Amino acid sequence: MTSTHINLNFVTDIINDKRTPMKLINIKRKTQLEQRHTREMGVLTTNVTYIKKMLFNLIPLATLHKYRETYYGEIKDCEECVLAK
Repeated sequence: MTSTHINLNFVTDIINDKRTPMKLINIKRKTQLEQRHTREMGVLTTNVTYIKKMLFNLIPLATLHKYRETYYGEIKDCEECVLAK
């Protein structure tokens, strides 16, 4: 009997929860270190930030935008400046 009572309390807590509901599609931003190569400079290690659309916060659906920050603090789009040719 107590287990049923606990389950009912759990259900009523979920119903009365005032937080935001779970979203199906979220936008996530992730920064990772990547190596880029050029003839003039050689290997360039830079932080590349990906903005992705995620399903249930687990499955990536699409990459919306990808950019990197230069040594001098400028932000450049990764599609504009292709370093590896």
